[in-house]
Amino acid sequence: MTTVKKCQGCRDGAALDFNITVAFQPIVDMAKHRVFAYEAMVRGVDGEGTGAILSRVDDRNLYAFDQRCRVTAIERATEVGLSETGAYLSINFLPNAIYEPRACIRLTLDTARRTGFPTERILFEFTESERLDPDHLLNILTTYRQLGFKTATDDFGAGHSGLGLLARFQPDIVKLDMALVQGVAENAVQRTIVGHMVRMLQDLGIAIVAEGIETAGDFAVLRDMGITLMQGYLFARPGLTELPEVLWPE
Repeated sequence: MTTVKKCQGCRDGAALDFNITVAFQPIVDMAKHRVFAYEAMVRGVDGEGTGAILSRVDDRNLYAFDQRCRVTAIERATEVGLSETGAYLSINFLPNAIYEPRACIRLTLDTARRTGFPTERILFEFTESERLDPDHLLNILTTYRQLGFKTATDDFGAGHSGLGLLARFQPDIVKLDMALVQGVAENAVQRTIVGHMVRMLQDLGIAIVAEGIETAGDFAVLRDMGITLMQGYLFARPGLTELPEVLWPE
């Protein structure tokens, strides 16, 4: 088994020497015609995208970056009135930045108390694309569930852990990788794969989010498969200064 090195500089690492902000993109619930959650997406204060920001993160500042993302997401969500919508705030976290989940969650809880943001409306999502120690990740997810947070697997179907992790821990939500979602209307193989995934996750009682939806055709196919939680440019682009207005396809 590959040993994953976790956060060498967590407690004594470098401080973050650049500023960040977040943009919010809605995850819509088509069955209830409302916004289920807003995902906080990291951005640079001068307009830099997620990729440009992540390129400045390494082992030395990983912990500081992960903590700053959490604080910034909660503070900005409070400023734009997200808690008043009743939707969840979805925060991406970096499992390899966490040395001990209960210790590393303290600043998140303190920020929620300070801003008045309800902790029961916070959803933590992680991406499978990062190589992870499964036991370490399982400890984080179990702890977060014990603390009352919802959890989500992002980019499902594209990463390292996949079905092996799913057999050990069932998150509240699985977000299907956009490579499987985009073009599903034209690709019979994709439809077969996604269809089997949907049935499996439904049998496990896990909510499904299809992300990266950009066309009416893909939307219609995924809706017919029974997916009601959706995210993508078809509904709204990320909003930086305020919560974006949602476009509801017929």
